[in-house]
Amino acid sequence: MTAPIRIALVGIGKIVRTQHVPALAASDAFELVATASPRSTLDGVPAFKSLEELLESGPEIDAVSLCQPPQARFADALVAIEAGKHVMLEKPPTDTLSEAEEIARLTARSDATVFATWHSRFSPAVEPARAWLAGKTLRRMRIEWKEDVRVWHPGQKWIWEAGGFGVFDPGINALSIASAVLPDPLFLQQARLAFPSNCQTPIAADLAFTSGGKPVEAVFDFLQTGPQTWSIWIETEEGGLELSKGGAELAIDGVDQPLPPEAEYPGLYARFAELIASGTSDVDLTPLRLVGDAFLRGERVEAPPFVE
Repeated sequence: MTAPIRIALVGIGKIVRTQHVPALAASDAFELVATASPRSTLDGVPAFKSLEELLESGPEIDAVSLCQPPQARFADALVAIEAGKHVMLEKPPTDTLSEAEEIARLTARSDATVFATWHSRFSPAVEPARAWLAGKTLRRMRIEWKEDVRVWHPGQKWIWEAGGFGVFDPGINALSIASAVLPDPLFLQQARLAFPSNCQTPIAADLAFTSGGKPVEAVFDFLQTGPQTWSIWIETEEGGLELSKGGAELAIDGVDQPLPPEAEYPGLYARFAELIASGTSDVDLTPLRLVGDAFLRGERVEAPPFVE
């Protein structure tokens, strides 16, 4: 029997407690042996203030999962790769393309596996949608990704700071799905980004892309109250599909499709284990590049100040 991969979680926040910890507890491939976070800990797990402190005086580890805000991931990724540790990166992998591309470049020069994750691609509807769309002719696509930031990111000031992505923190999930299921790449044509007067990142965005010359529109909103909307509609010459609830549900030509239960984060760790076993890496930067395009080409408009 193969010994489990000894892994440390770096950055202990809401997503770690609700997703990473349960996924690791259910995994036979990994053993959580340590955490590294300046302020937070997990009960019963050896805790260290930084990755450097963990590597210097903590238990032996084989891999790290970097879950801190994206502004901090690049430095720790370099430390981990230099130490020969396998690296899994929460999405987005970094807050700049240059840093993400440097991580990708380093994977070719290291024995360490690097996995830049896009958890929404592991939603149960994504692969069936991709398979159904293969060989079909796109007419149009619409994305609506609208959620309440006060519910999903309470008190998280980093998301409004430079490099925090704002509404693109959830919006990049939609772009990760769209870029995975469409047969042709996405190209940004126009963008309109609404920035609260007291924030450095947008609270809403309207985006216009093309894919294979056909229109793809996306609407992101961080102020949706009541029911939340994470939906994608795709019309082709041969029929249409709706991917809803972030990829948990799928309807083709109006007929609901049977899908397995949602298991995004167990899927991420299963994929990470496969990559480590095969000695390969997976660093797809397409969703991050699309967000970068939006910031480069987008028209900036001022929105009312955001008050938590």
